[in-house]
Amino acid sequence: MSSSAVTSGSPHREERARRRLALIGGSLGNLVEWYDWFVYASFAIYFADSFFPGDNPTTQLLNTAGIFAVGFLMRPVGGWILGRAADRHGRKSALTLTVTMMSVAALMIAVAPTYGQAGYFGALVLLLARLLQGLSIGGEYAASATYLTEASARDRRGLGSSFQYVSMTCGQLLGLGILITMQHTLTAAQLSSWGWRIPFVLGALFAVVVFWLRRRLQETDAFKEESSEEGAHDAGARGSLKALWQHRRQAGLVMALTLGGTVAYYTYTTYLTKYLVGSAGLPKTTATLVSFTALALFAVLQPFAGMLSDRIGRRPLLITFAVGCTLGTYPIMTALGSADSYWSALGLSLLALVIVTGYTSINAAVKAELFPTRVRALGVALPYAIANALFGGTAEYVALWFKSGGHEKMFFWYVSGCALVSLVTYVLMPDTRNAALSRAEAAGAGAAGGGAASAKAGAGAAR
Repeated sequence: MSSSAVTSGSPHREERARRRLALIGGSLGNLVEWYDWFVYASFAIYFADSFFPGDNPTTQLLNTAGIFAVGFLMRPVGGWILGRAADRHGRKSALTLTVTMMSVAALMIAVAPTYGQAGYFGALVLLLARLLQGLSIGGEYAASATYLTEASARDRRGLGSSFQYVSMTCGQLLGLGILITMQHTLTAAQLSSWGWRIPFVLGALFAVVVFWLRRRLQETDAFKEESSEEGAHDAGARGSLKALWQHRRQAGLVMALTLGGTVAYYTYTTYLTKYLVGSAGLPKTTATLVSFTALALFAVLQPFAGMLSDRIGRRPLLITFAVGCTLGTYPIMTALGSADSYWSALGLSLLALVIVTGYTSINAAVKAELFPTRVRALGVALPYAIANALFGGTAEYVALWFKSGGHEKMFFWYVSGCALVSLVTYVLMPDTRNAALSRAEAAGAGAAGGGAASAKAGAGAAR
């Protein structure tokens, strides 16, 4: 009896250990990727005048925000190239490639010459680096969302995929933490002169470590199953636009459900610090601390919301987010514009991020659960990247544009309108919680008597 228990228990322990390693490896890599991506926005208030001359701080920030948005324009290209690579050659290889590209881009920003040293050539280097980062992030989101979802147990996919935004947020926290440390150890003049380069050097070094880590990850069972069954599908069709076109309805769903979430997320994360400084009039150090604390608590919330979705489904959380964002953005942002202390700004920021958690905690799982394995990474990557390029990457620029024109509050209605479009989508779309991501999962659900709904969802996802 003892021997039998050990024999039967060992595979389960090995499986749990493998899933934990995949979760840690995928999350740490994602953390560094998004650290490099977000640190640009966090330090923009210090290096904007290094690349763009002039006396108007808003104009300088508009220029840096424009380059930030241009990086998003490359995300659909990166989503297509690297999403296709992930579907054809594996999630692991795509994850390794994305972090390599991000390391190079961070190093380029770190050594970019200022306007005083080389005129607008420095801005050109900045632009090229952001384009490379856009390529990398375009593939990173899809590869990590697909990897974390496929590597999780079927009844814990909401929890597993929630770590994508945990790691994304921790990457931003790492950048903010470095900024706070530097604000207390360097003068404002030193930060604006050379200190802003330090986080980009660190980002390049972090990426080298993650490259080594990702080389040791195991491929997911769903991809190994798909790639081993050459007779089931033409291997050359995996990850192709033709294959994605067969699932164009799901691709349209990804764009629509992403619209409201990405605008809200970037409003309350990357733009929040600038809004608290430029509109509420808080000191830079106070605004940065508000963002850091709010994001830390936001990261803690993600796994709990993910677990909740594993119990009650994805749609209730998505609908709660969209209703809260549609109705709450104007009053929350208006109150934030009048916040005169750390605590009032923190409370309002947390309220906004709690609402946004309904989207961020589970959006990776929802998108991955919509597609079959052979086109899952591309299906997640391309429509998501297009929505981000059009709406997420431009959110900060739109906000500053309204502000420069004297109509700042129009941006609040813009965010609410985007959330309303997603709300309609959430109400009409099916819940994806019971979808099977592989034929093995579909067969297991059938053998266990998983129910008609589960079997139907499994058959659709695994075909």
